[in-house]
Amino acid sequence: MTHSDPKHPLRVLQLTDPHLTAQSDGALLGVNTRDSLAAVIEDVLKEHGQPDLVLATGDISQDASVEAYRYFGEQLEAFECPSLWIAGNHDDTSLMNSIAAEFRADQSEWMQGGWHFVMLDSSVHGKVFGELSGEELAHLDNALSEQPELPTMVCLHHHPVDIGSDWMEKIGLKTREAFWRIIDKHPQVKVVLWGHIHQELHRQRNGVQLLATPSTCIQFTAGASNFSVEPRAPGYRWIELNPSGNIYTEVRRATQFEFELDENSSGY
Repeated sequence: MTHSDPKHPLRVLQLTDPHLTAQSDGALLGVNTRDSLAAVIEDVLKEHGQPDLVLATGDISQDASVEAYRYFGEQLEAFECPSLWIAGNHDDTSLMNSIAAEFRADQSEWMQGGWHFVMLDSSVHGKVFGELSGEELAHLDNALSEQPELPTMVCLHHHPVDIGSDWMEKIGLKTREAFWRIIDKHPQVKVVLWGHIHQELHRQRNGVQLLATPSTCIQFTAGASNFSVEPRAPGYRWIELNPSGNIYTEVRRATQFEFELDENSSGY
């Protein structure tokens, strides 16, 4: 099948929050993040086969290292398709974008399979919370205004809604009112997709699907008031998009991956 074949849905893979480091033995709360990413990629290929597009929604690196970004790009070569990367709070945006450019993964807009993808940078240098600058908000509004007929997915790192977790509410997207004002003006937006929260979420808001996805490494406990992790397997989201605007999506976990999680940590 070709990427643009209208008879088949566009197969999209979301990978998020791998937290890779320069060192091959780099771990987060006891979990080797390279090994957990490898387990996720193995599960994708076994359960779904090749995607048509990979969306990497931030915190690609834990230490903002060239080696981590390049390693990530090399691992994505298991997939015979384009990828698009955006920064999270642990990333160095300019460095990440420079490596992403080597893998042709630095585009802030993409059209494929009858869909329009808008990639936003919600990272704030030196901060854990997210914001969309005036420039990013203008990019979003302009991109949506220029393609009013195409069903659209908007991607960012930070959560733009309250997820019912007190400690994470302080580190979500601060500019959410301005963000939603733009989204609400453009009815072609069908999906808003993000990472950051290391857990699965699927809601609807004014007809827009709101999707967040487990990390490819450690998982945060849903609904926790204070920082808390739970020993659930690393995961990913698979999405099938029809040109009509209809979507099918599921979250899967690499349950074959064995790990010992440090559940007593107070942060990451």
